[in-house]
Amino acid sequence: MSPLTETVLFVFSLVALGYVTGLTGYLKPASGDGISEFAINVAMPLLLFRTMVNSDFHGVAPWSLWGAYFAAVAMTWAAGHLVTTRIFGRDARTGIVGGVSSSFSNVVLLGIPFVLGVFGSSGFEVLSLLVSVHLPTMMMASIIMFEIFGRGGSEPVHPLRIIQSFLRRLFTNPLIIGILAGLAWRLTGAPLPNLATRLADALANTAGPVALFAMGLSLRRFGISGNIRPALALSTLKLFLMPALVLGLVWLFGLPPLTAKVAVVVAALPSGINSYLIAVQFNTGQALASNQMTIATASAVVTTAFWLTVVVHVFG
Repeated sequence: MSPLTETVLFVFSLVALGYVTGLTGYLKPASGDGISEFAINVAMPLLLFRTMVNSDFHGVAPWSLWGAYFAAVAMTWAAGHLVTTRIFGRDARTGIVGGVSSSFSNVVLLGIPFVLGVFGSSGFEVLSLLVSVHLPTMMMASIIMFEIFGRGGSEPVHPLRIIQSFLRRLFTNPLIIGILAGLAWRLTGAPLPNLATRLADALANTAGPVALFAMGLSLRRFGISGNIRPALALSTLKLFLMPALVLGLVWLFGLPPLTAKVAVVVAALPSGINSYLIAVQFNTGQALASNQMTIATASAVVTTAFWLTVVVHVFG
């Protein structure tokens, strides 16, 4: 078994283990909520904080990385919206859920441990730059869409309300806080005290496996019920169209090999729970979003291995 194949199986085995413990009732649903909160609110922010303090980002080419990745996001989002509304006849609000589901990668719970396992700390440095803008960008896009379509056209769009909602969510997000705190400490030029380093390392090192296990537990809640055809169509866009677009764009922009590989792999990840939360916020398309997330995550065991093989062949 090749190291890449073993890493893919290891990552998704942790997800499957979480799913099985929920399926069998070995852990209660409330346990999954607590584990997810620990991963997102404690372990992941400390991992990002440590990365911002210690990493060397020279040669990562962030503007080209962001341009290539989010151009592909926009195109895939538009494709998902059109598939949902034109092919499956859903309304515009459900179309937004379809767009989000087909373009919002699970960068945190799945992406962080996956990239760490495949590309190591150097790859995680690239991913950290993507995480730092991925959350704010997708958050702003979702808020704007909700403001325009989520109210059913009954109220005018208020730019100030959009900005206030965006800033409130941005600066209360623990991942963003971890990134900003790490950058602030980095600017001081002071080394972290030994005790603080040990505490951060102890908790940050649990982020990957805990996040994957928590993701498996969360999938147990949703399952698959109806909406199979549109969910399959959106999963195809997420797992094939989006990484193919990113692959073409990073090659066109001439990104460094490691940066290009991380970008394509992140684009190939399945959708996360954010697409479902947006559907809940819109009060439409919840079953579609949850089914798509479950189908895409199950399929990603094979498709991520495929895209890893592709990027290694293309970029070395």
